[in-house]
Amino acid sequence: MAEKEKNDTYQEEEKEEVKNNSTNKDTEEAVADTEVVAEEVEEKTKEEAEETVSIEDYETLKQEKEALEEEVEQLKDRLLRVQAEYDNFRKRTEKERIAMRKYEAEALATELLQVIDNFERALETEVDESQKGFYDGVKMVYNQFLEALRSQGVEVMDVIDQPFDPNLHHAVMQEEDESKESNIITEELQKGYMLKDKVIRPAMVKVNK
Repeated sequence: MAEKEKNDTYQEEEKEEVKNNSTNKDTEEAVADTEVVAEEVEEKTKEEAEETVSIEDYETLKQEKEALEEEVEQLKDRLLRVQAEYDNFRKRTEKERIAMRKYEAEALATELLQVIDNFERALETEVDESQKGFYDGVKMVYNQFLEALRSQGVEVMDVIDQPFDPNLHHAVMQEEDESKESNIITEELQKGYMLKDKVIRPAMVKVNK
């Protein structure tokens, strides 16, 4: 009887040990499976993190690209404005240079007009035969002055019987002459001069009403 109980106890212990071993094995397998799942989760988390960083980097690069493109457009616009300003400056400078060359004789010609006026007053003086040589000499110098002025583009205005133009003429007197049209210049009191297409002295005139 005692031996039977002993055997039963032994069998029960063996069953318990087998049961415990099985439980331990299941536990180990569960732990192993858990570790594998954890590794997979960690790997997936890393991939997702790398993907997130890549998206952030892309957005950053996109913003930098847009900023650079905007800066390039601004630089292009500035370049176009600078080119336009330079082109205007070049044209203005060229125009001024041409005008300077065109009218470079203006200052000297204006000063010489008073000399020409004095010559003309002198030549209006009546002289006798004894002074004719002197008179001819003065007239020759006067003609040389006129030729020098003409060589620089200075010309005397032709005003008699021309319509009055306030841009060319300076009216100091008026008269009524029914034989002539209104606003017609009837007399020249002082000669006017043009330097090419520019008035350097308006003609002083009498105008018909």
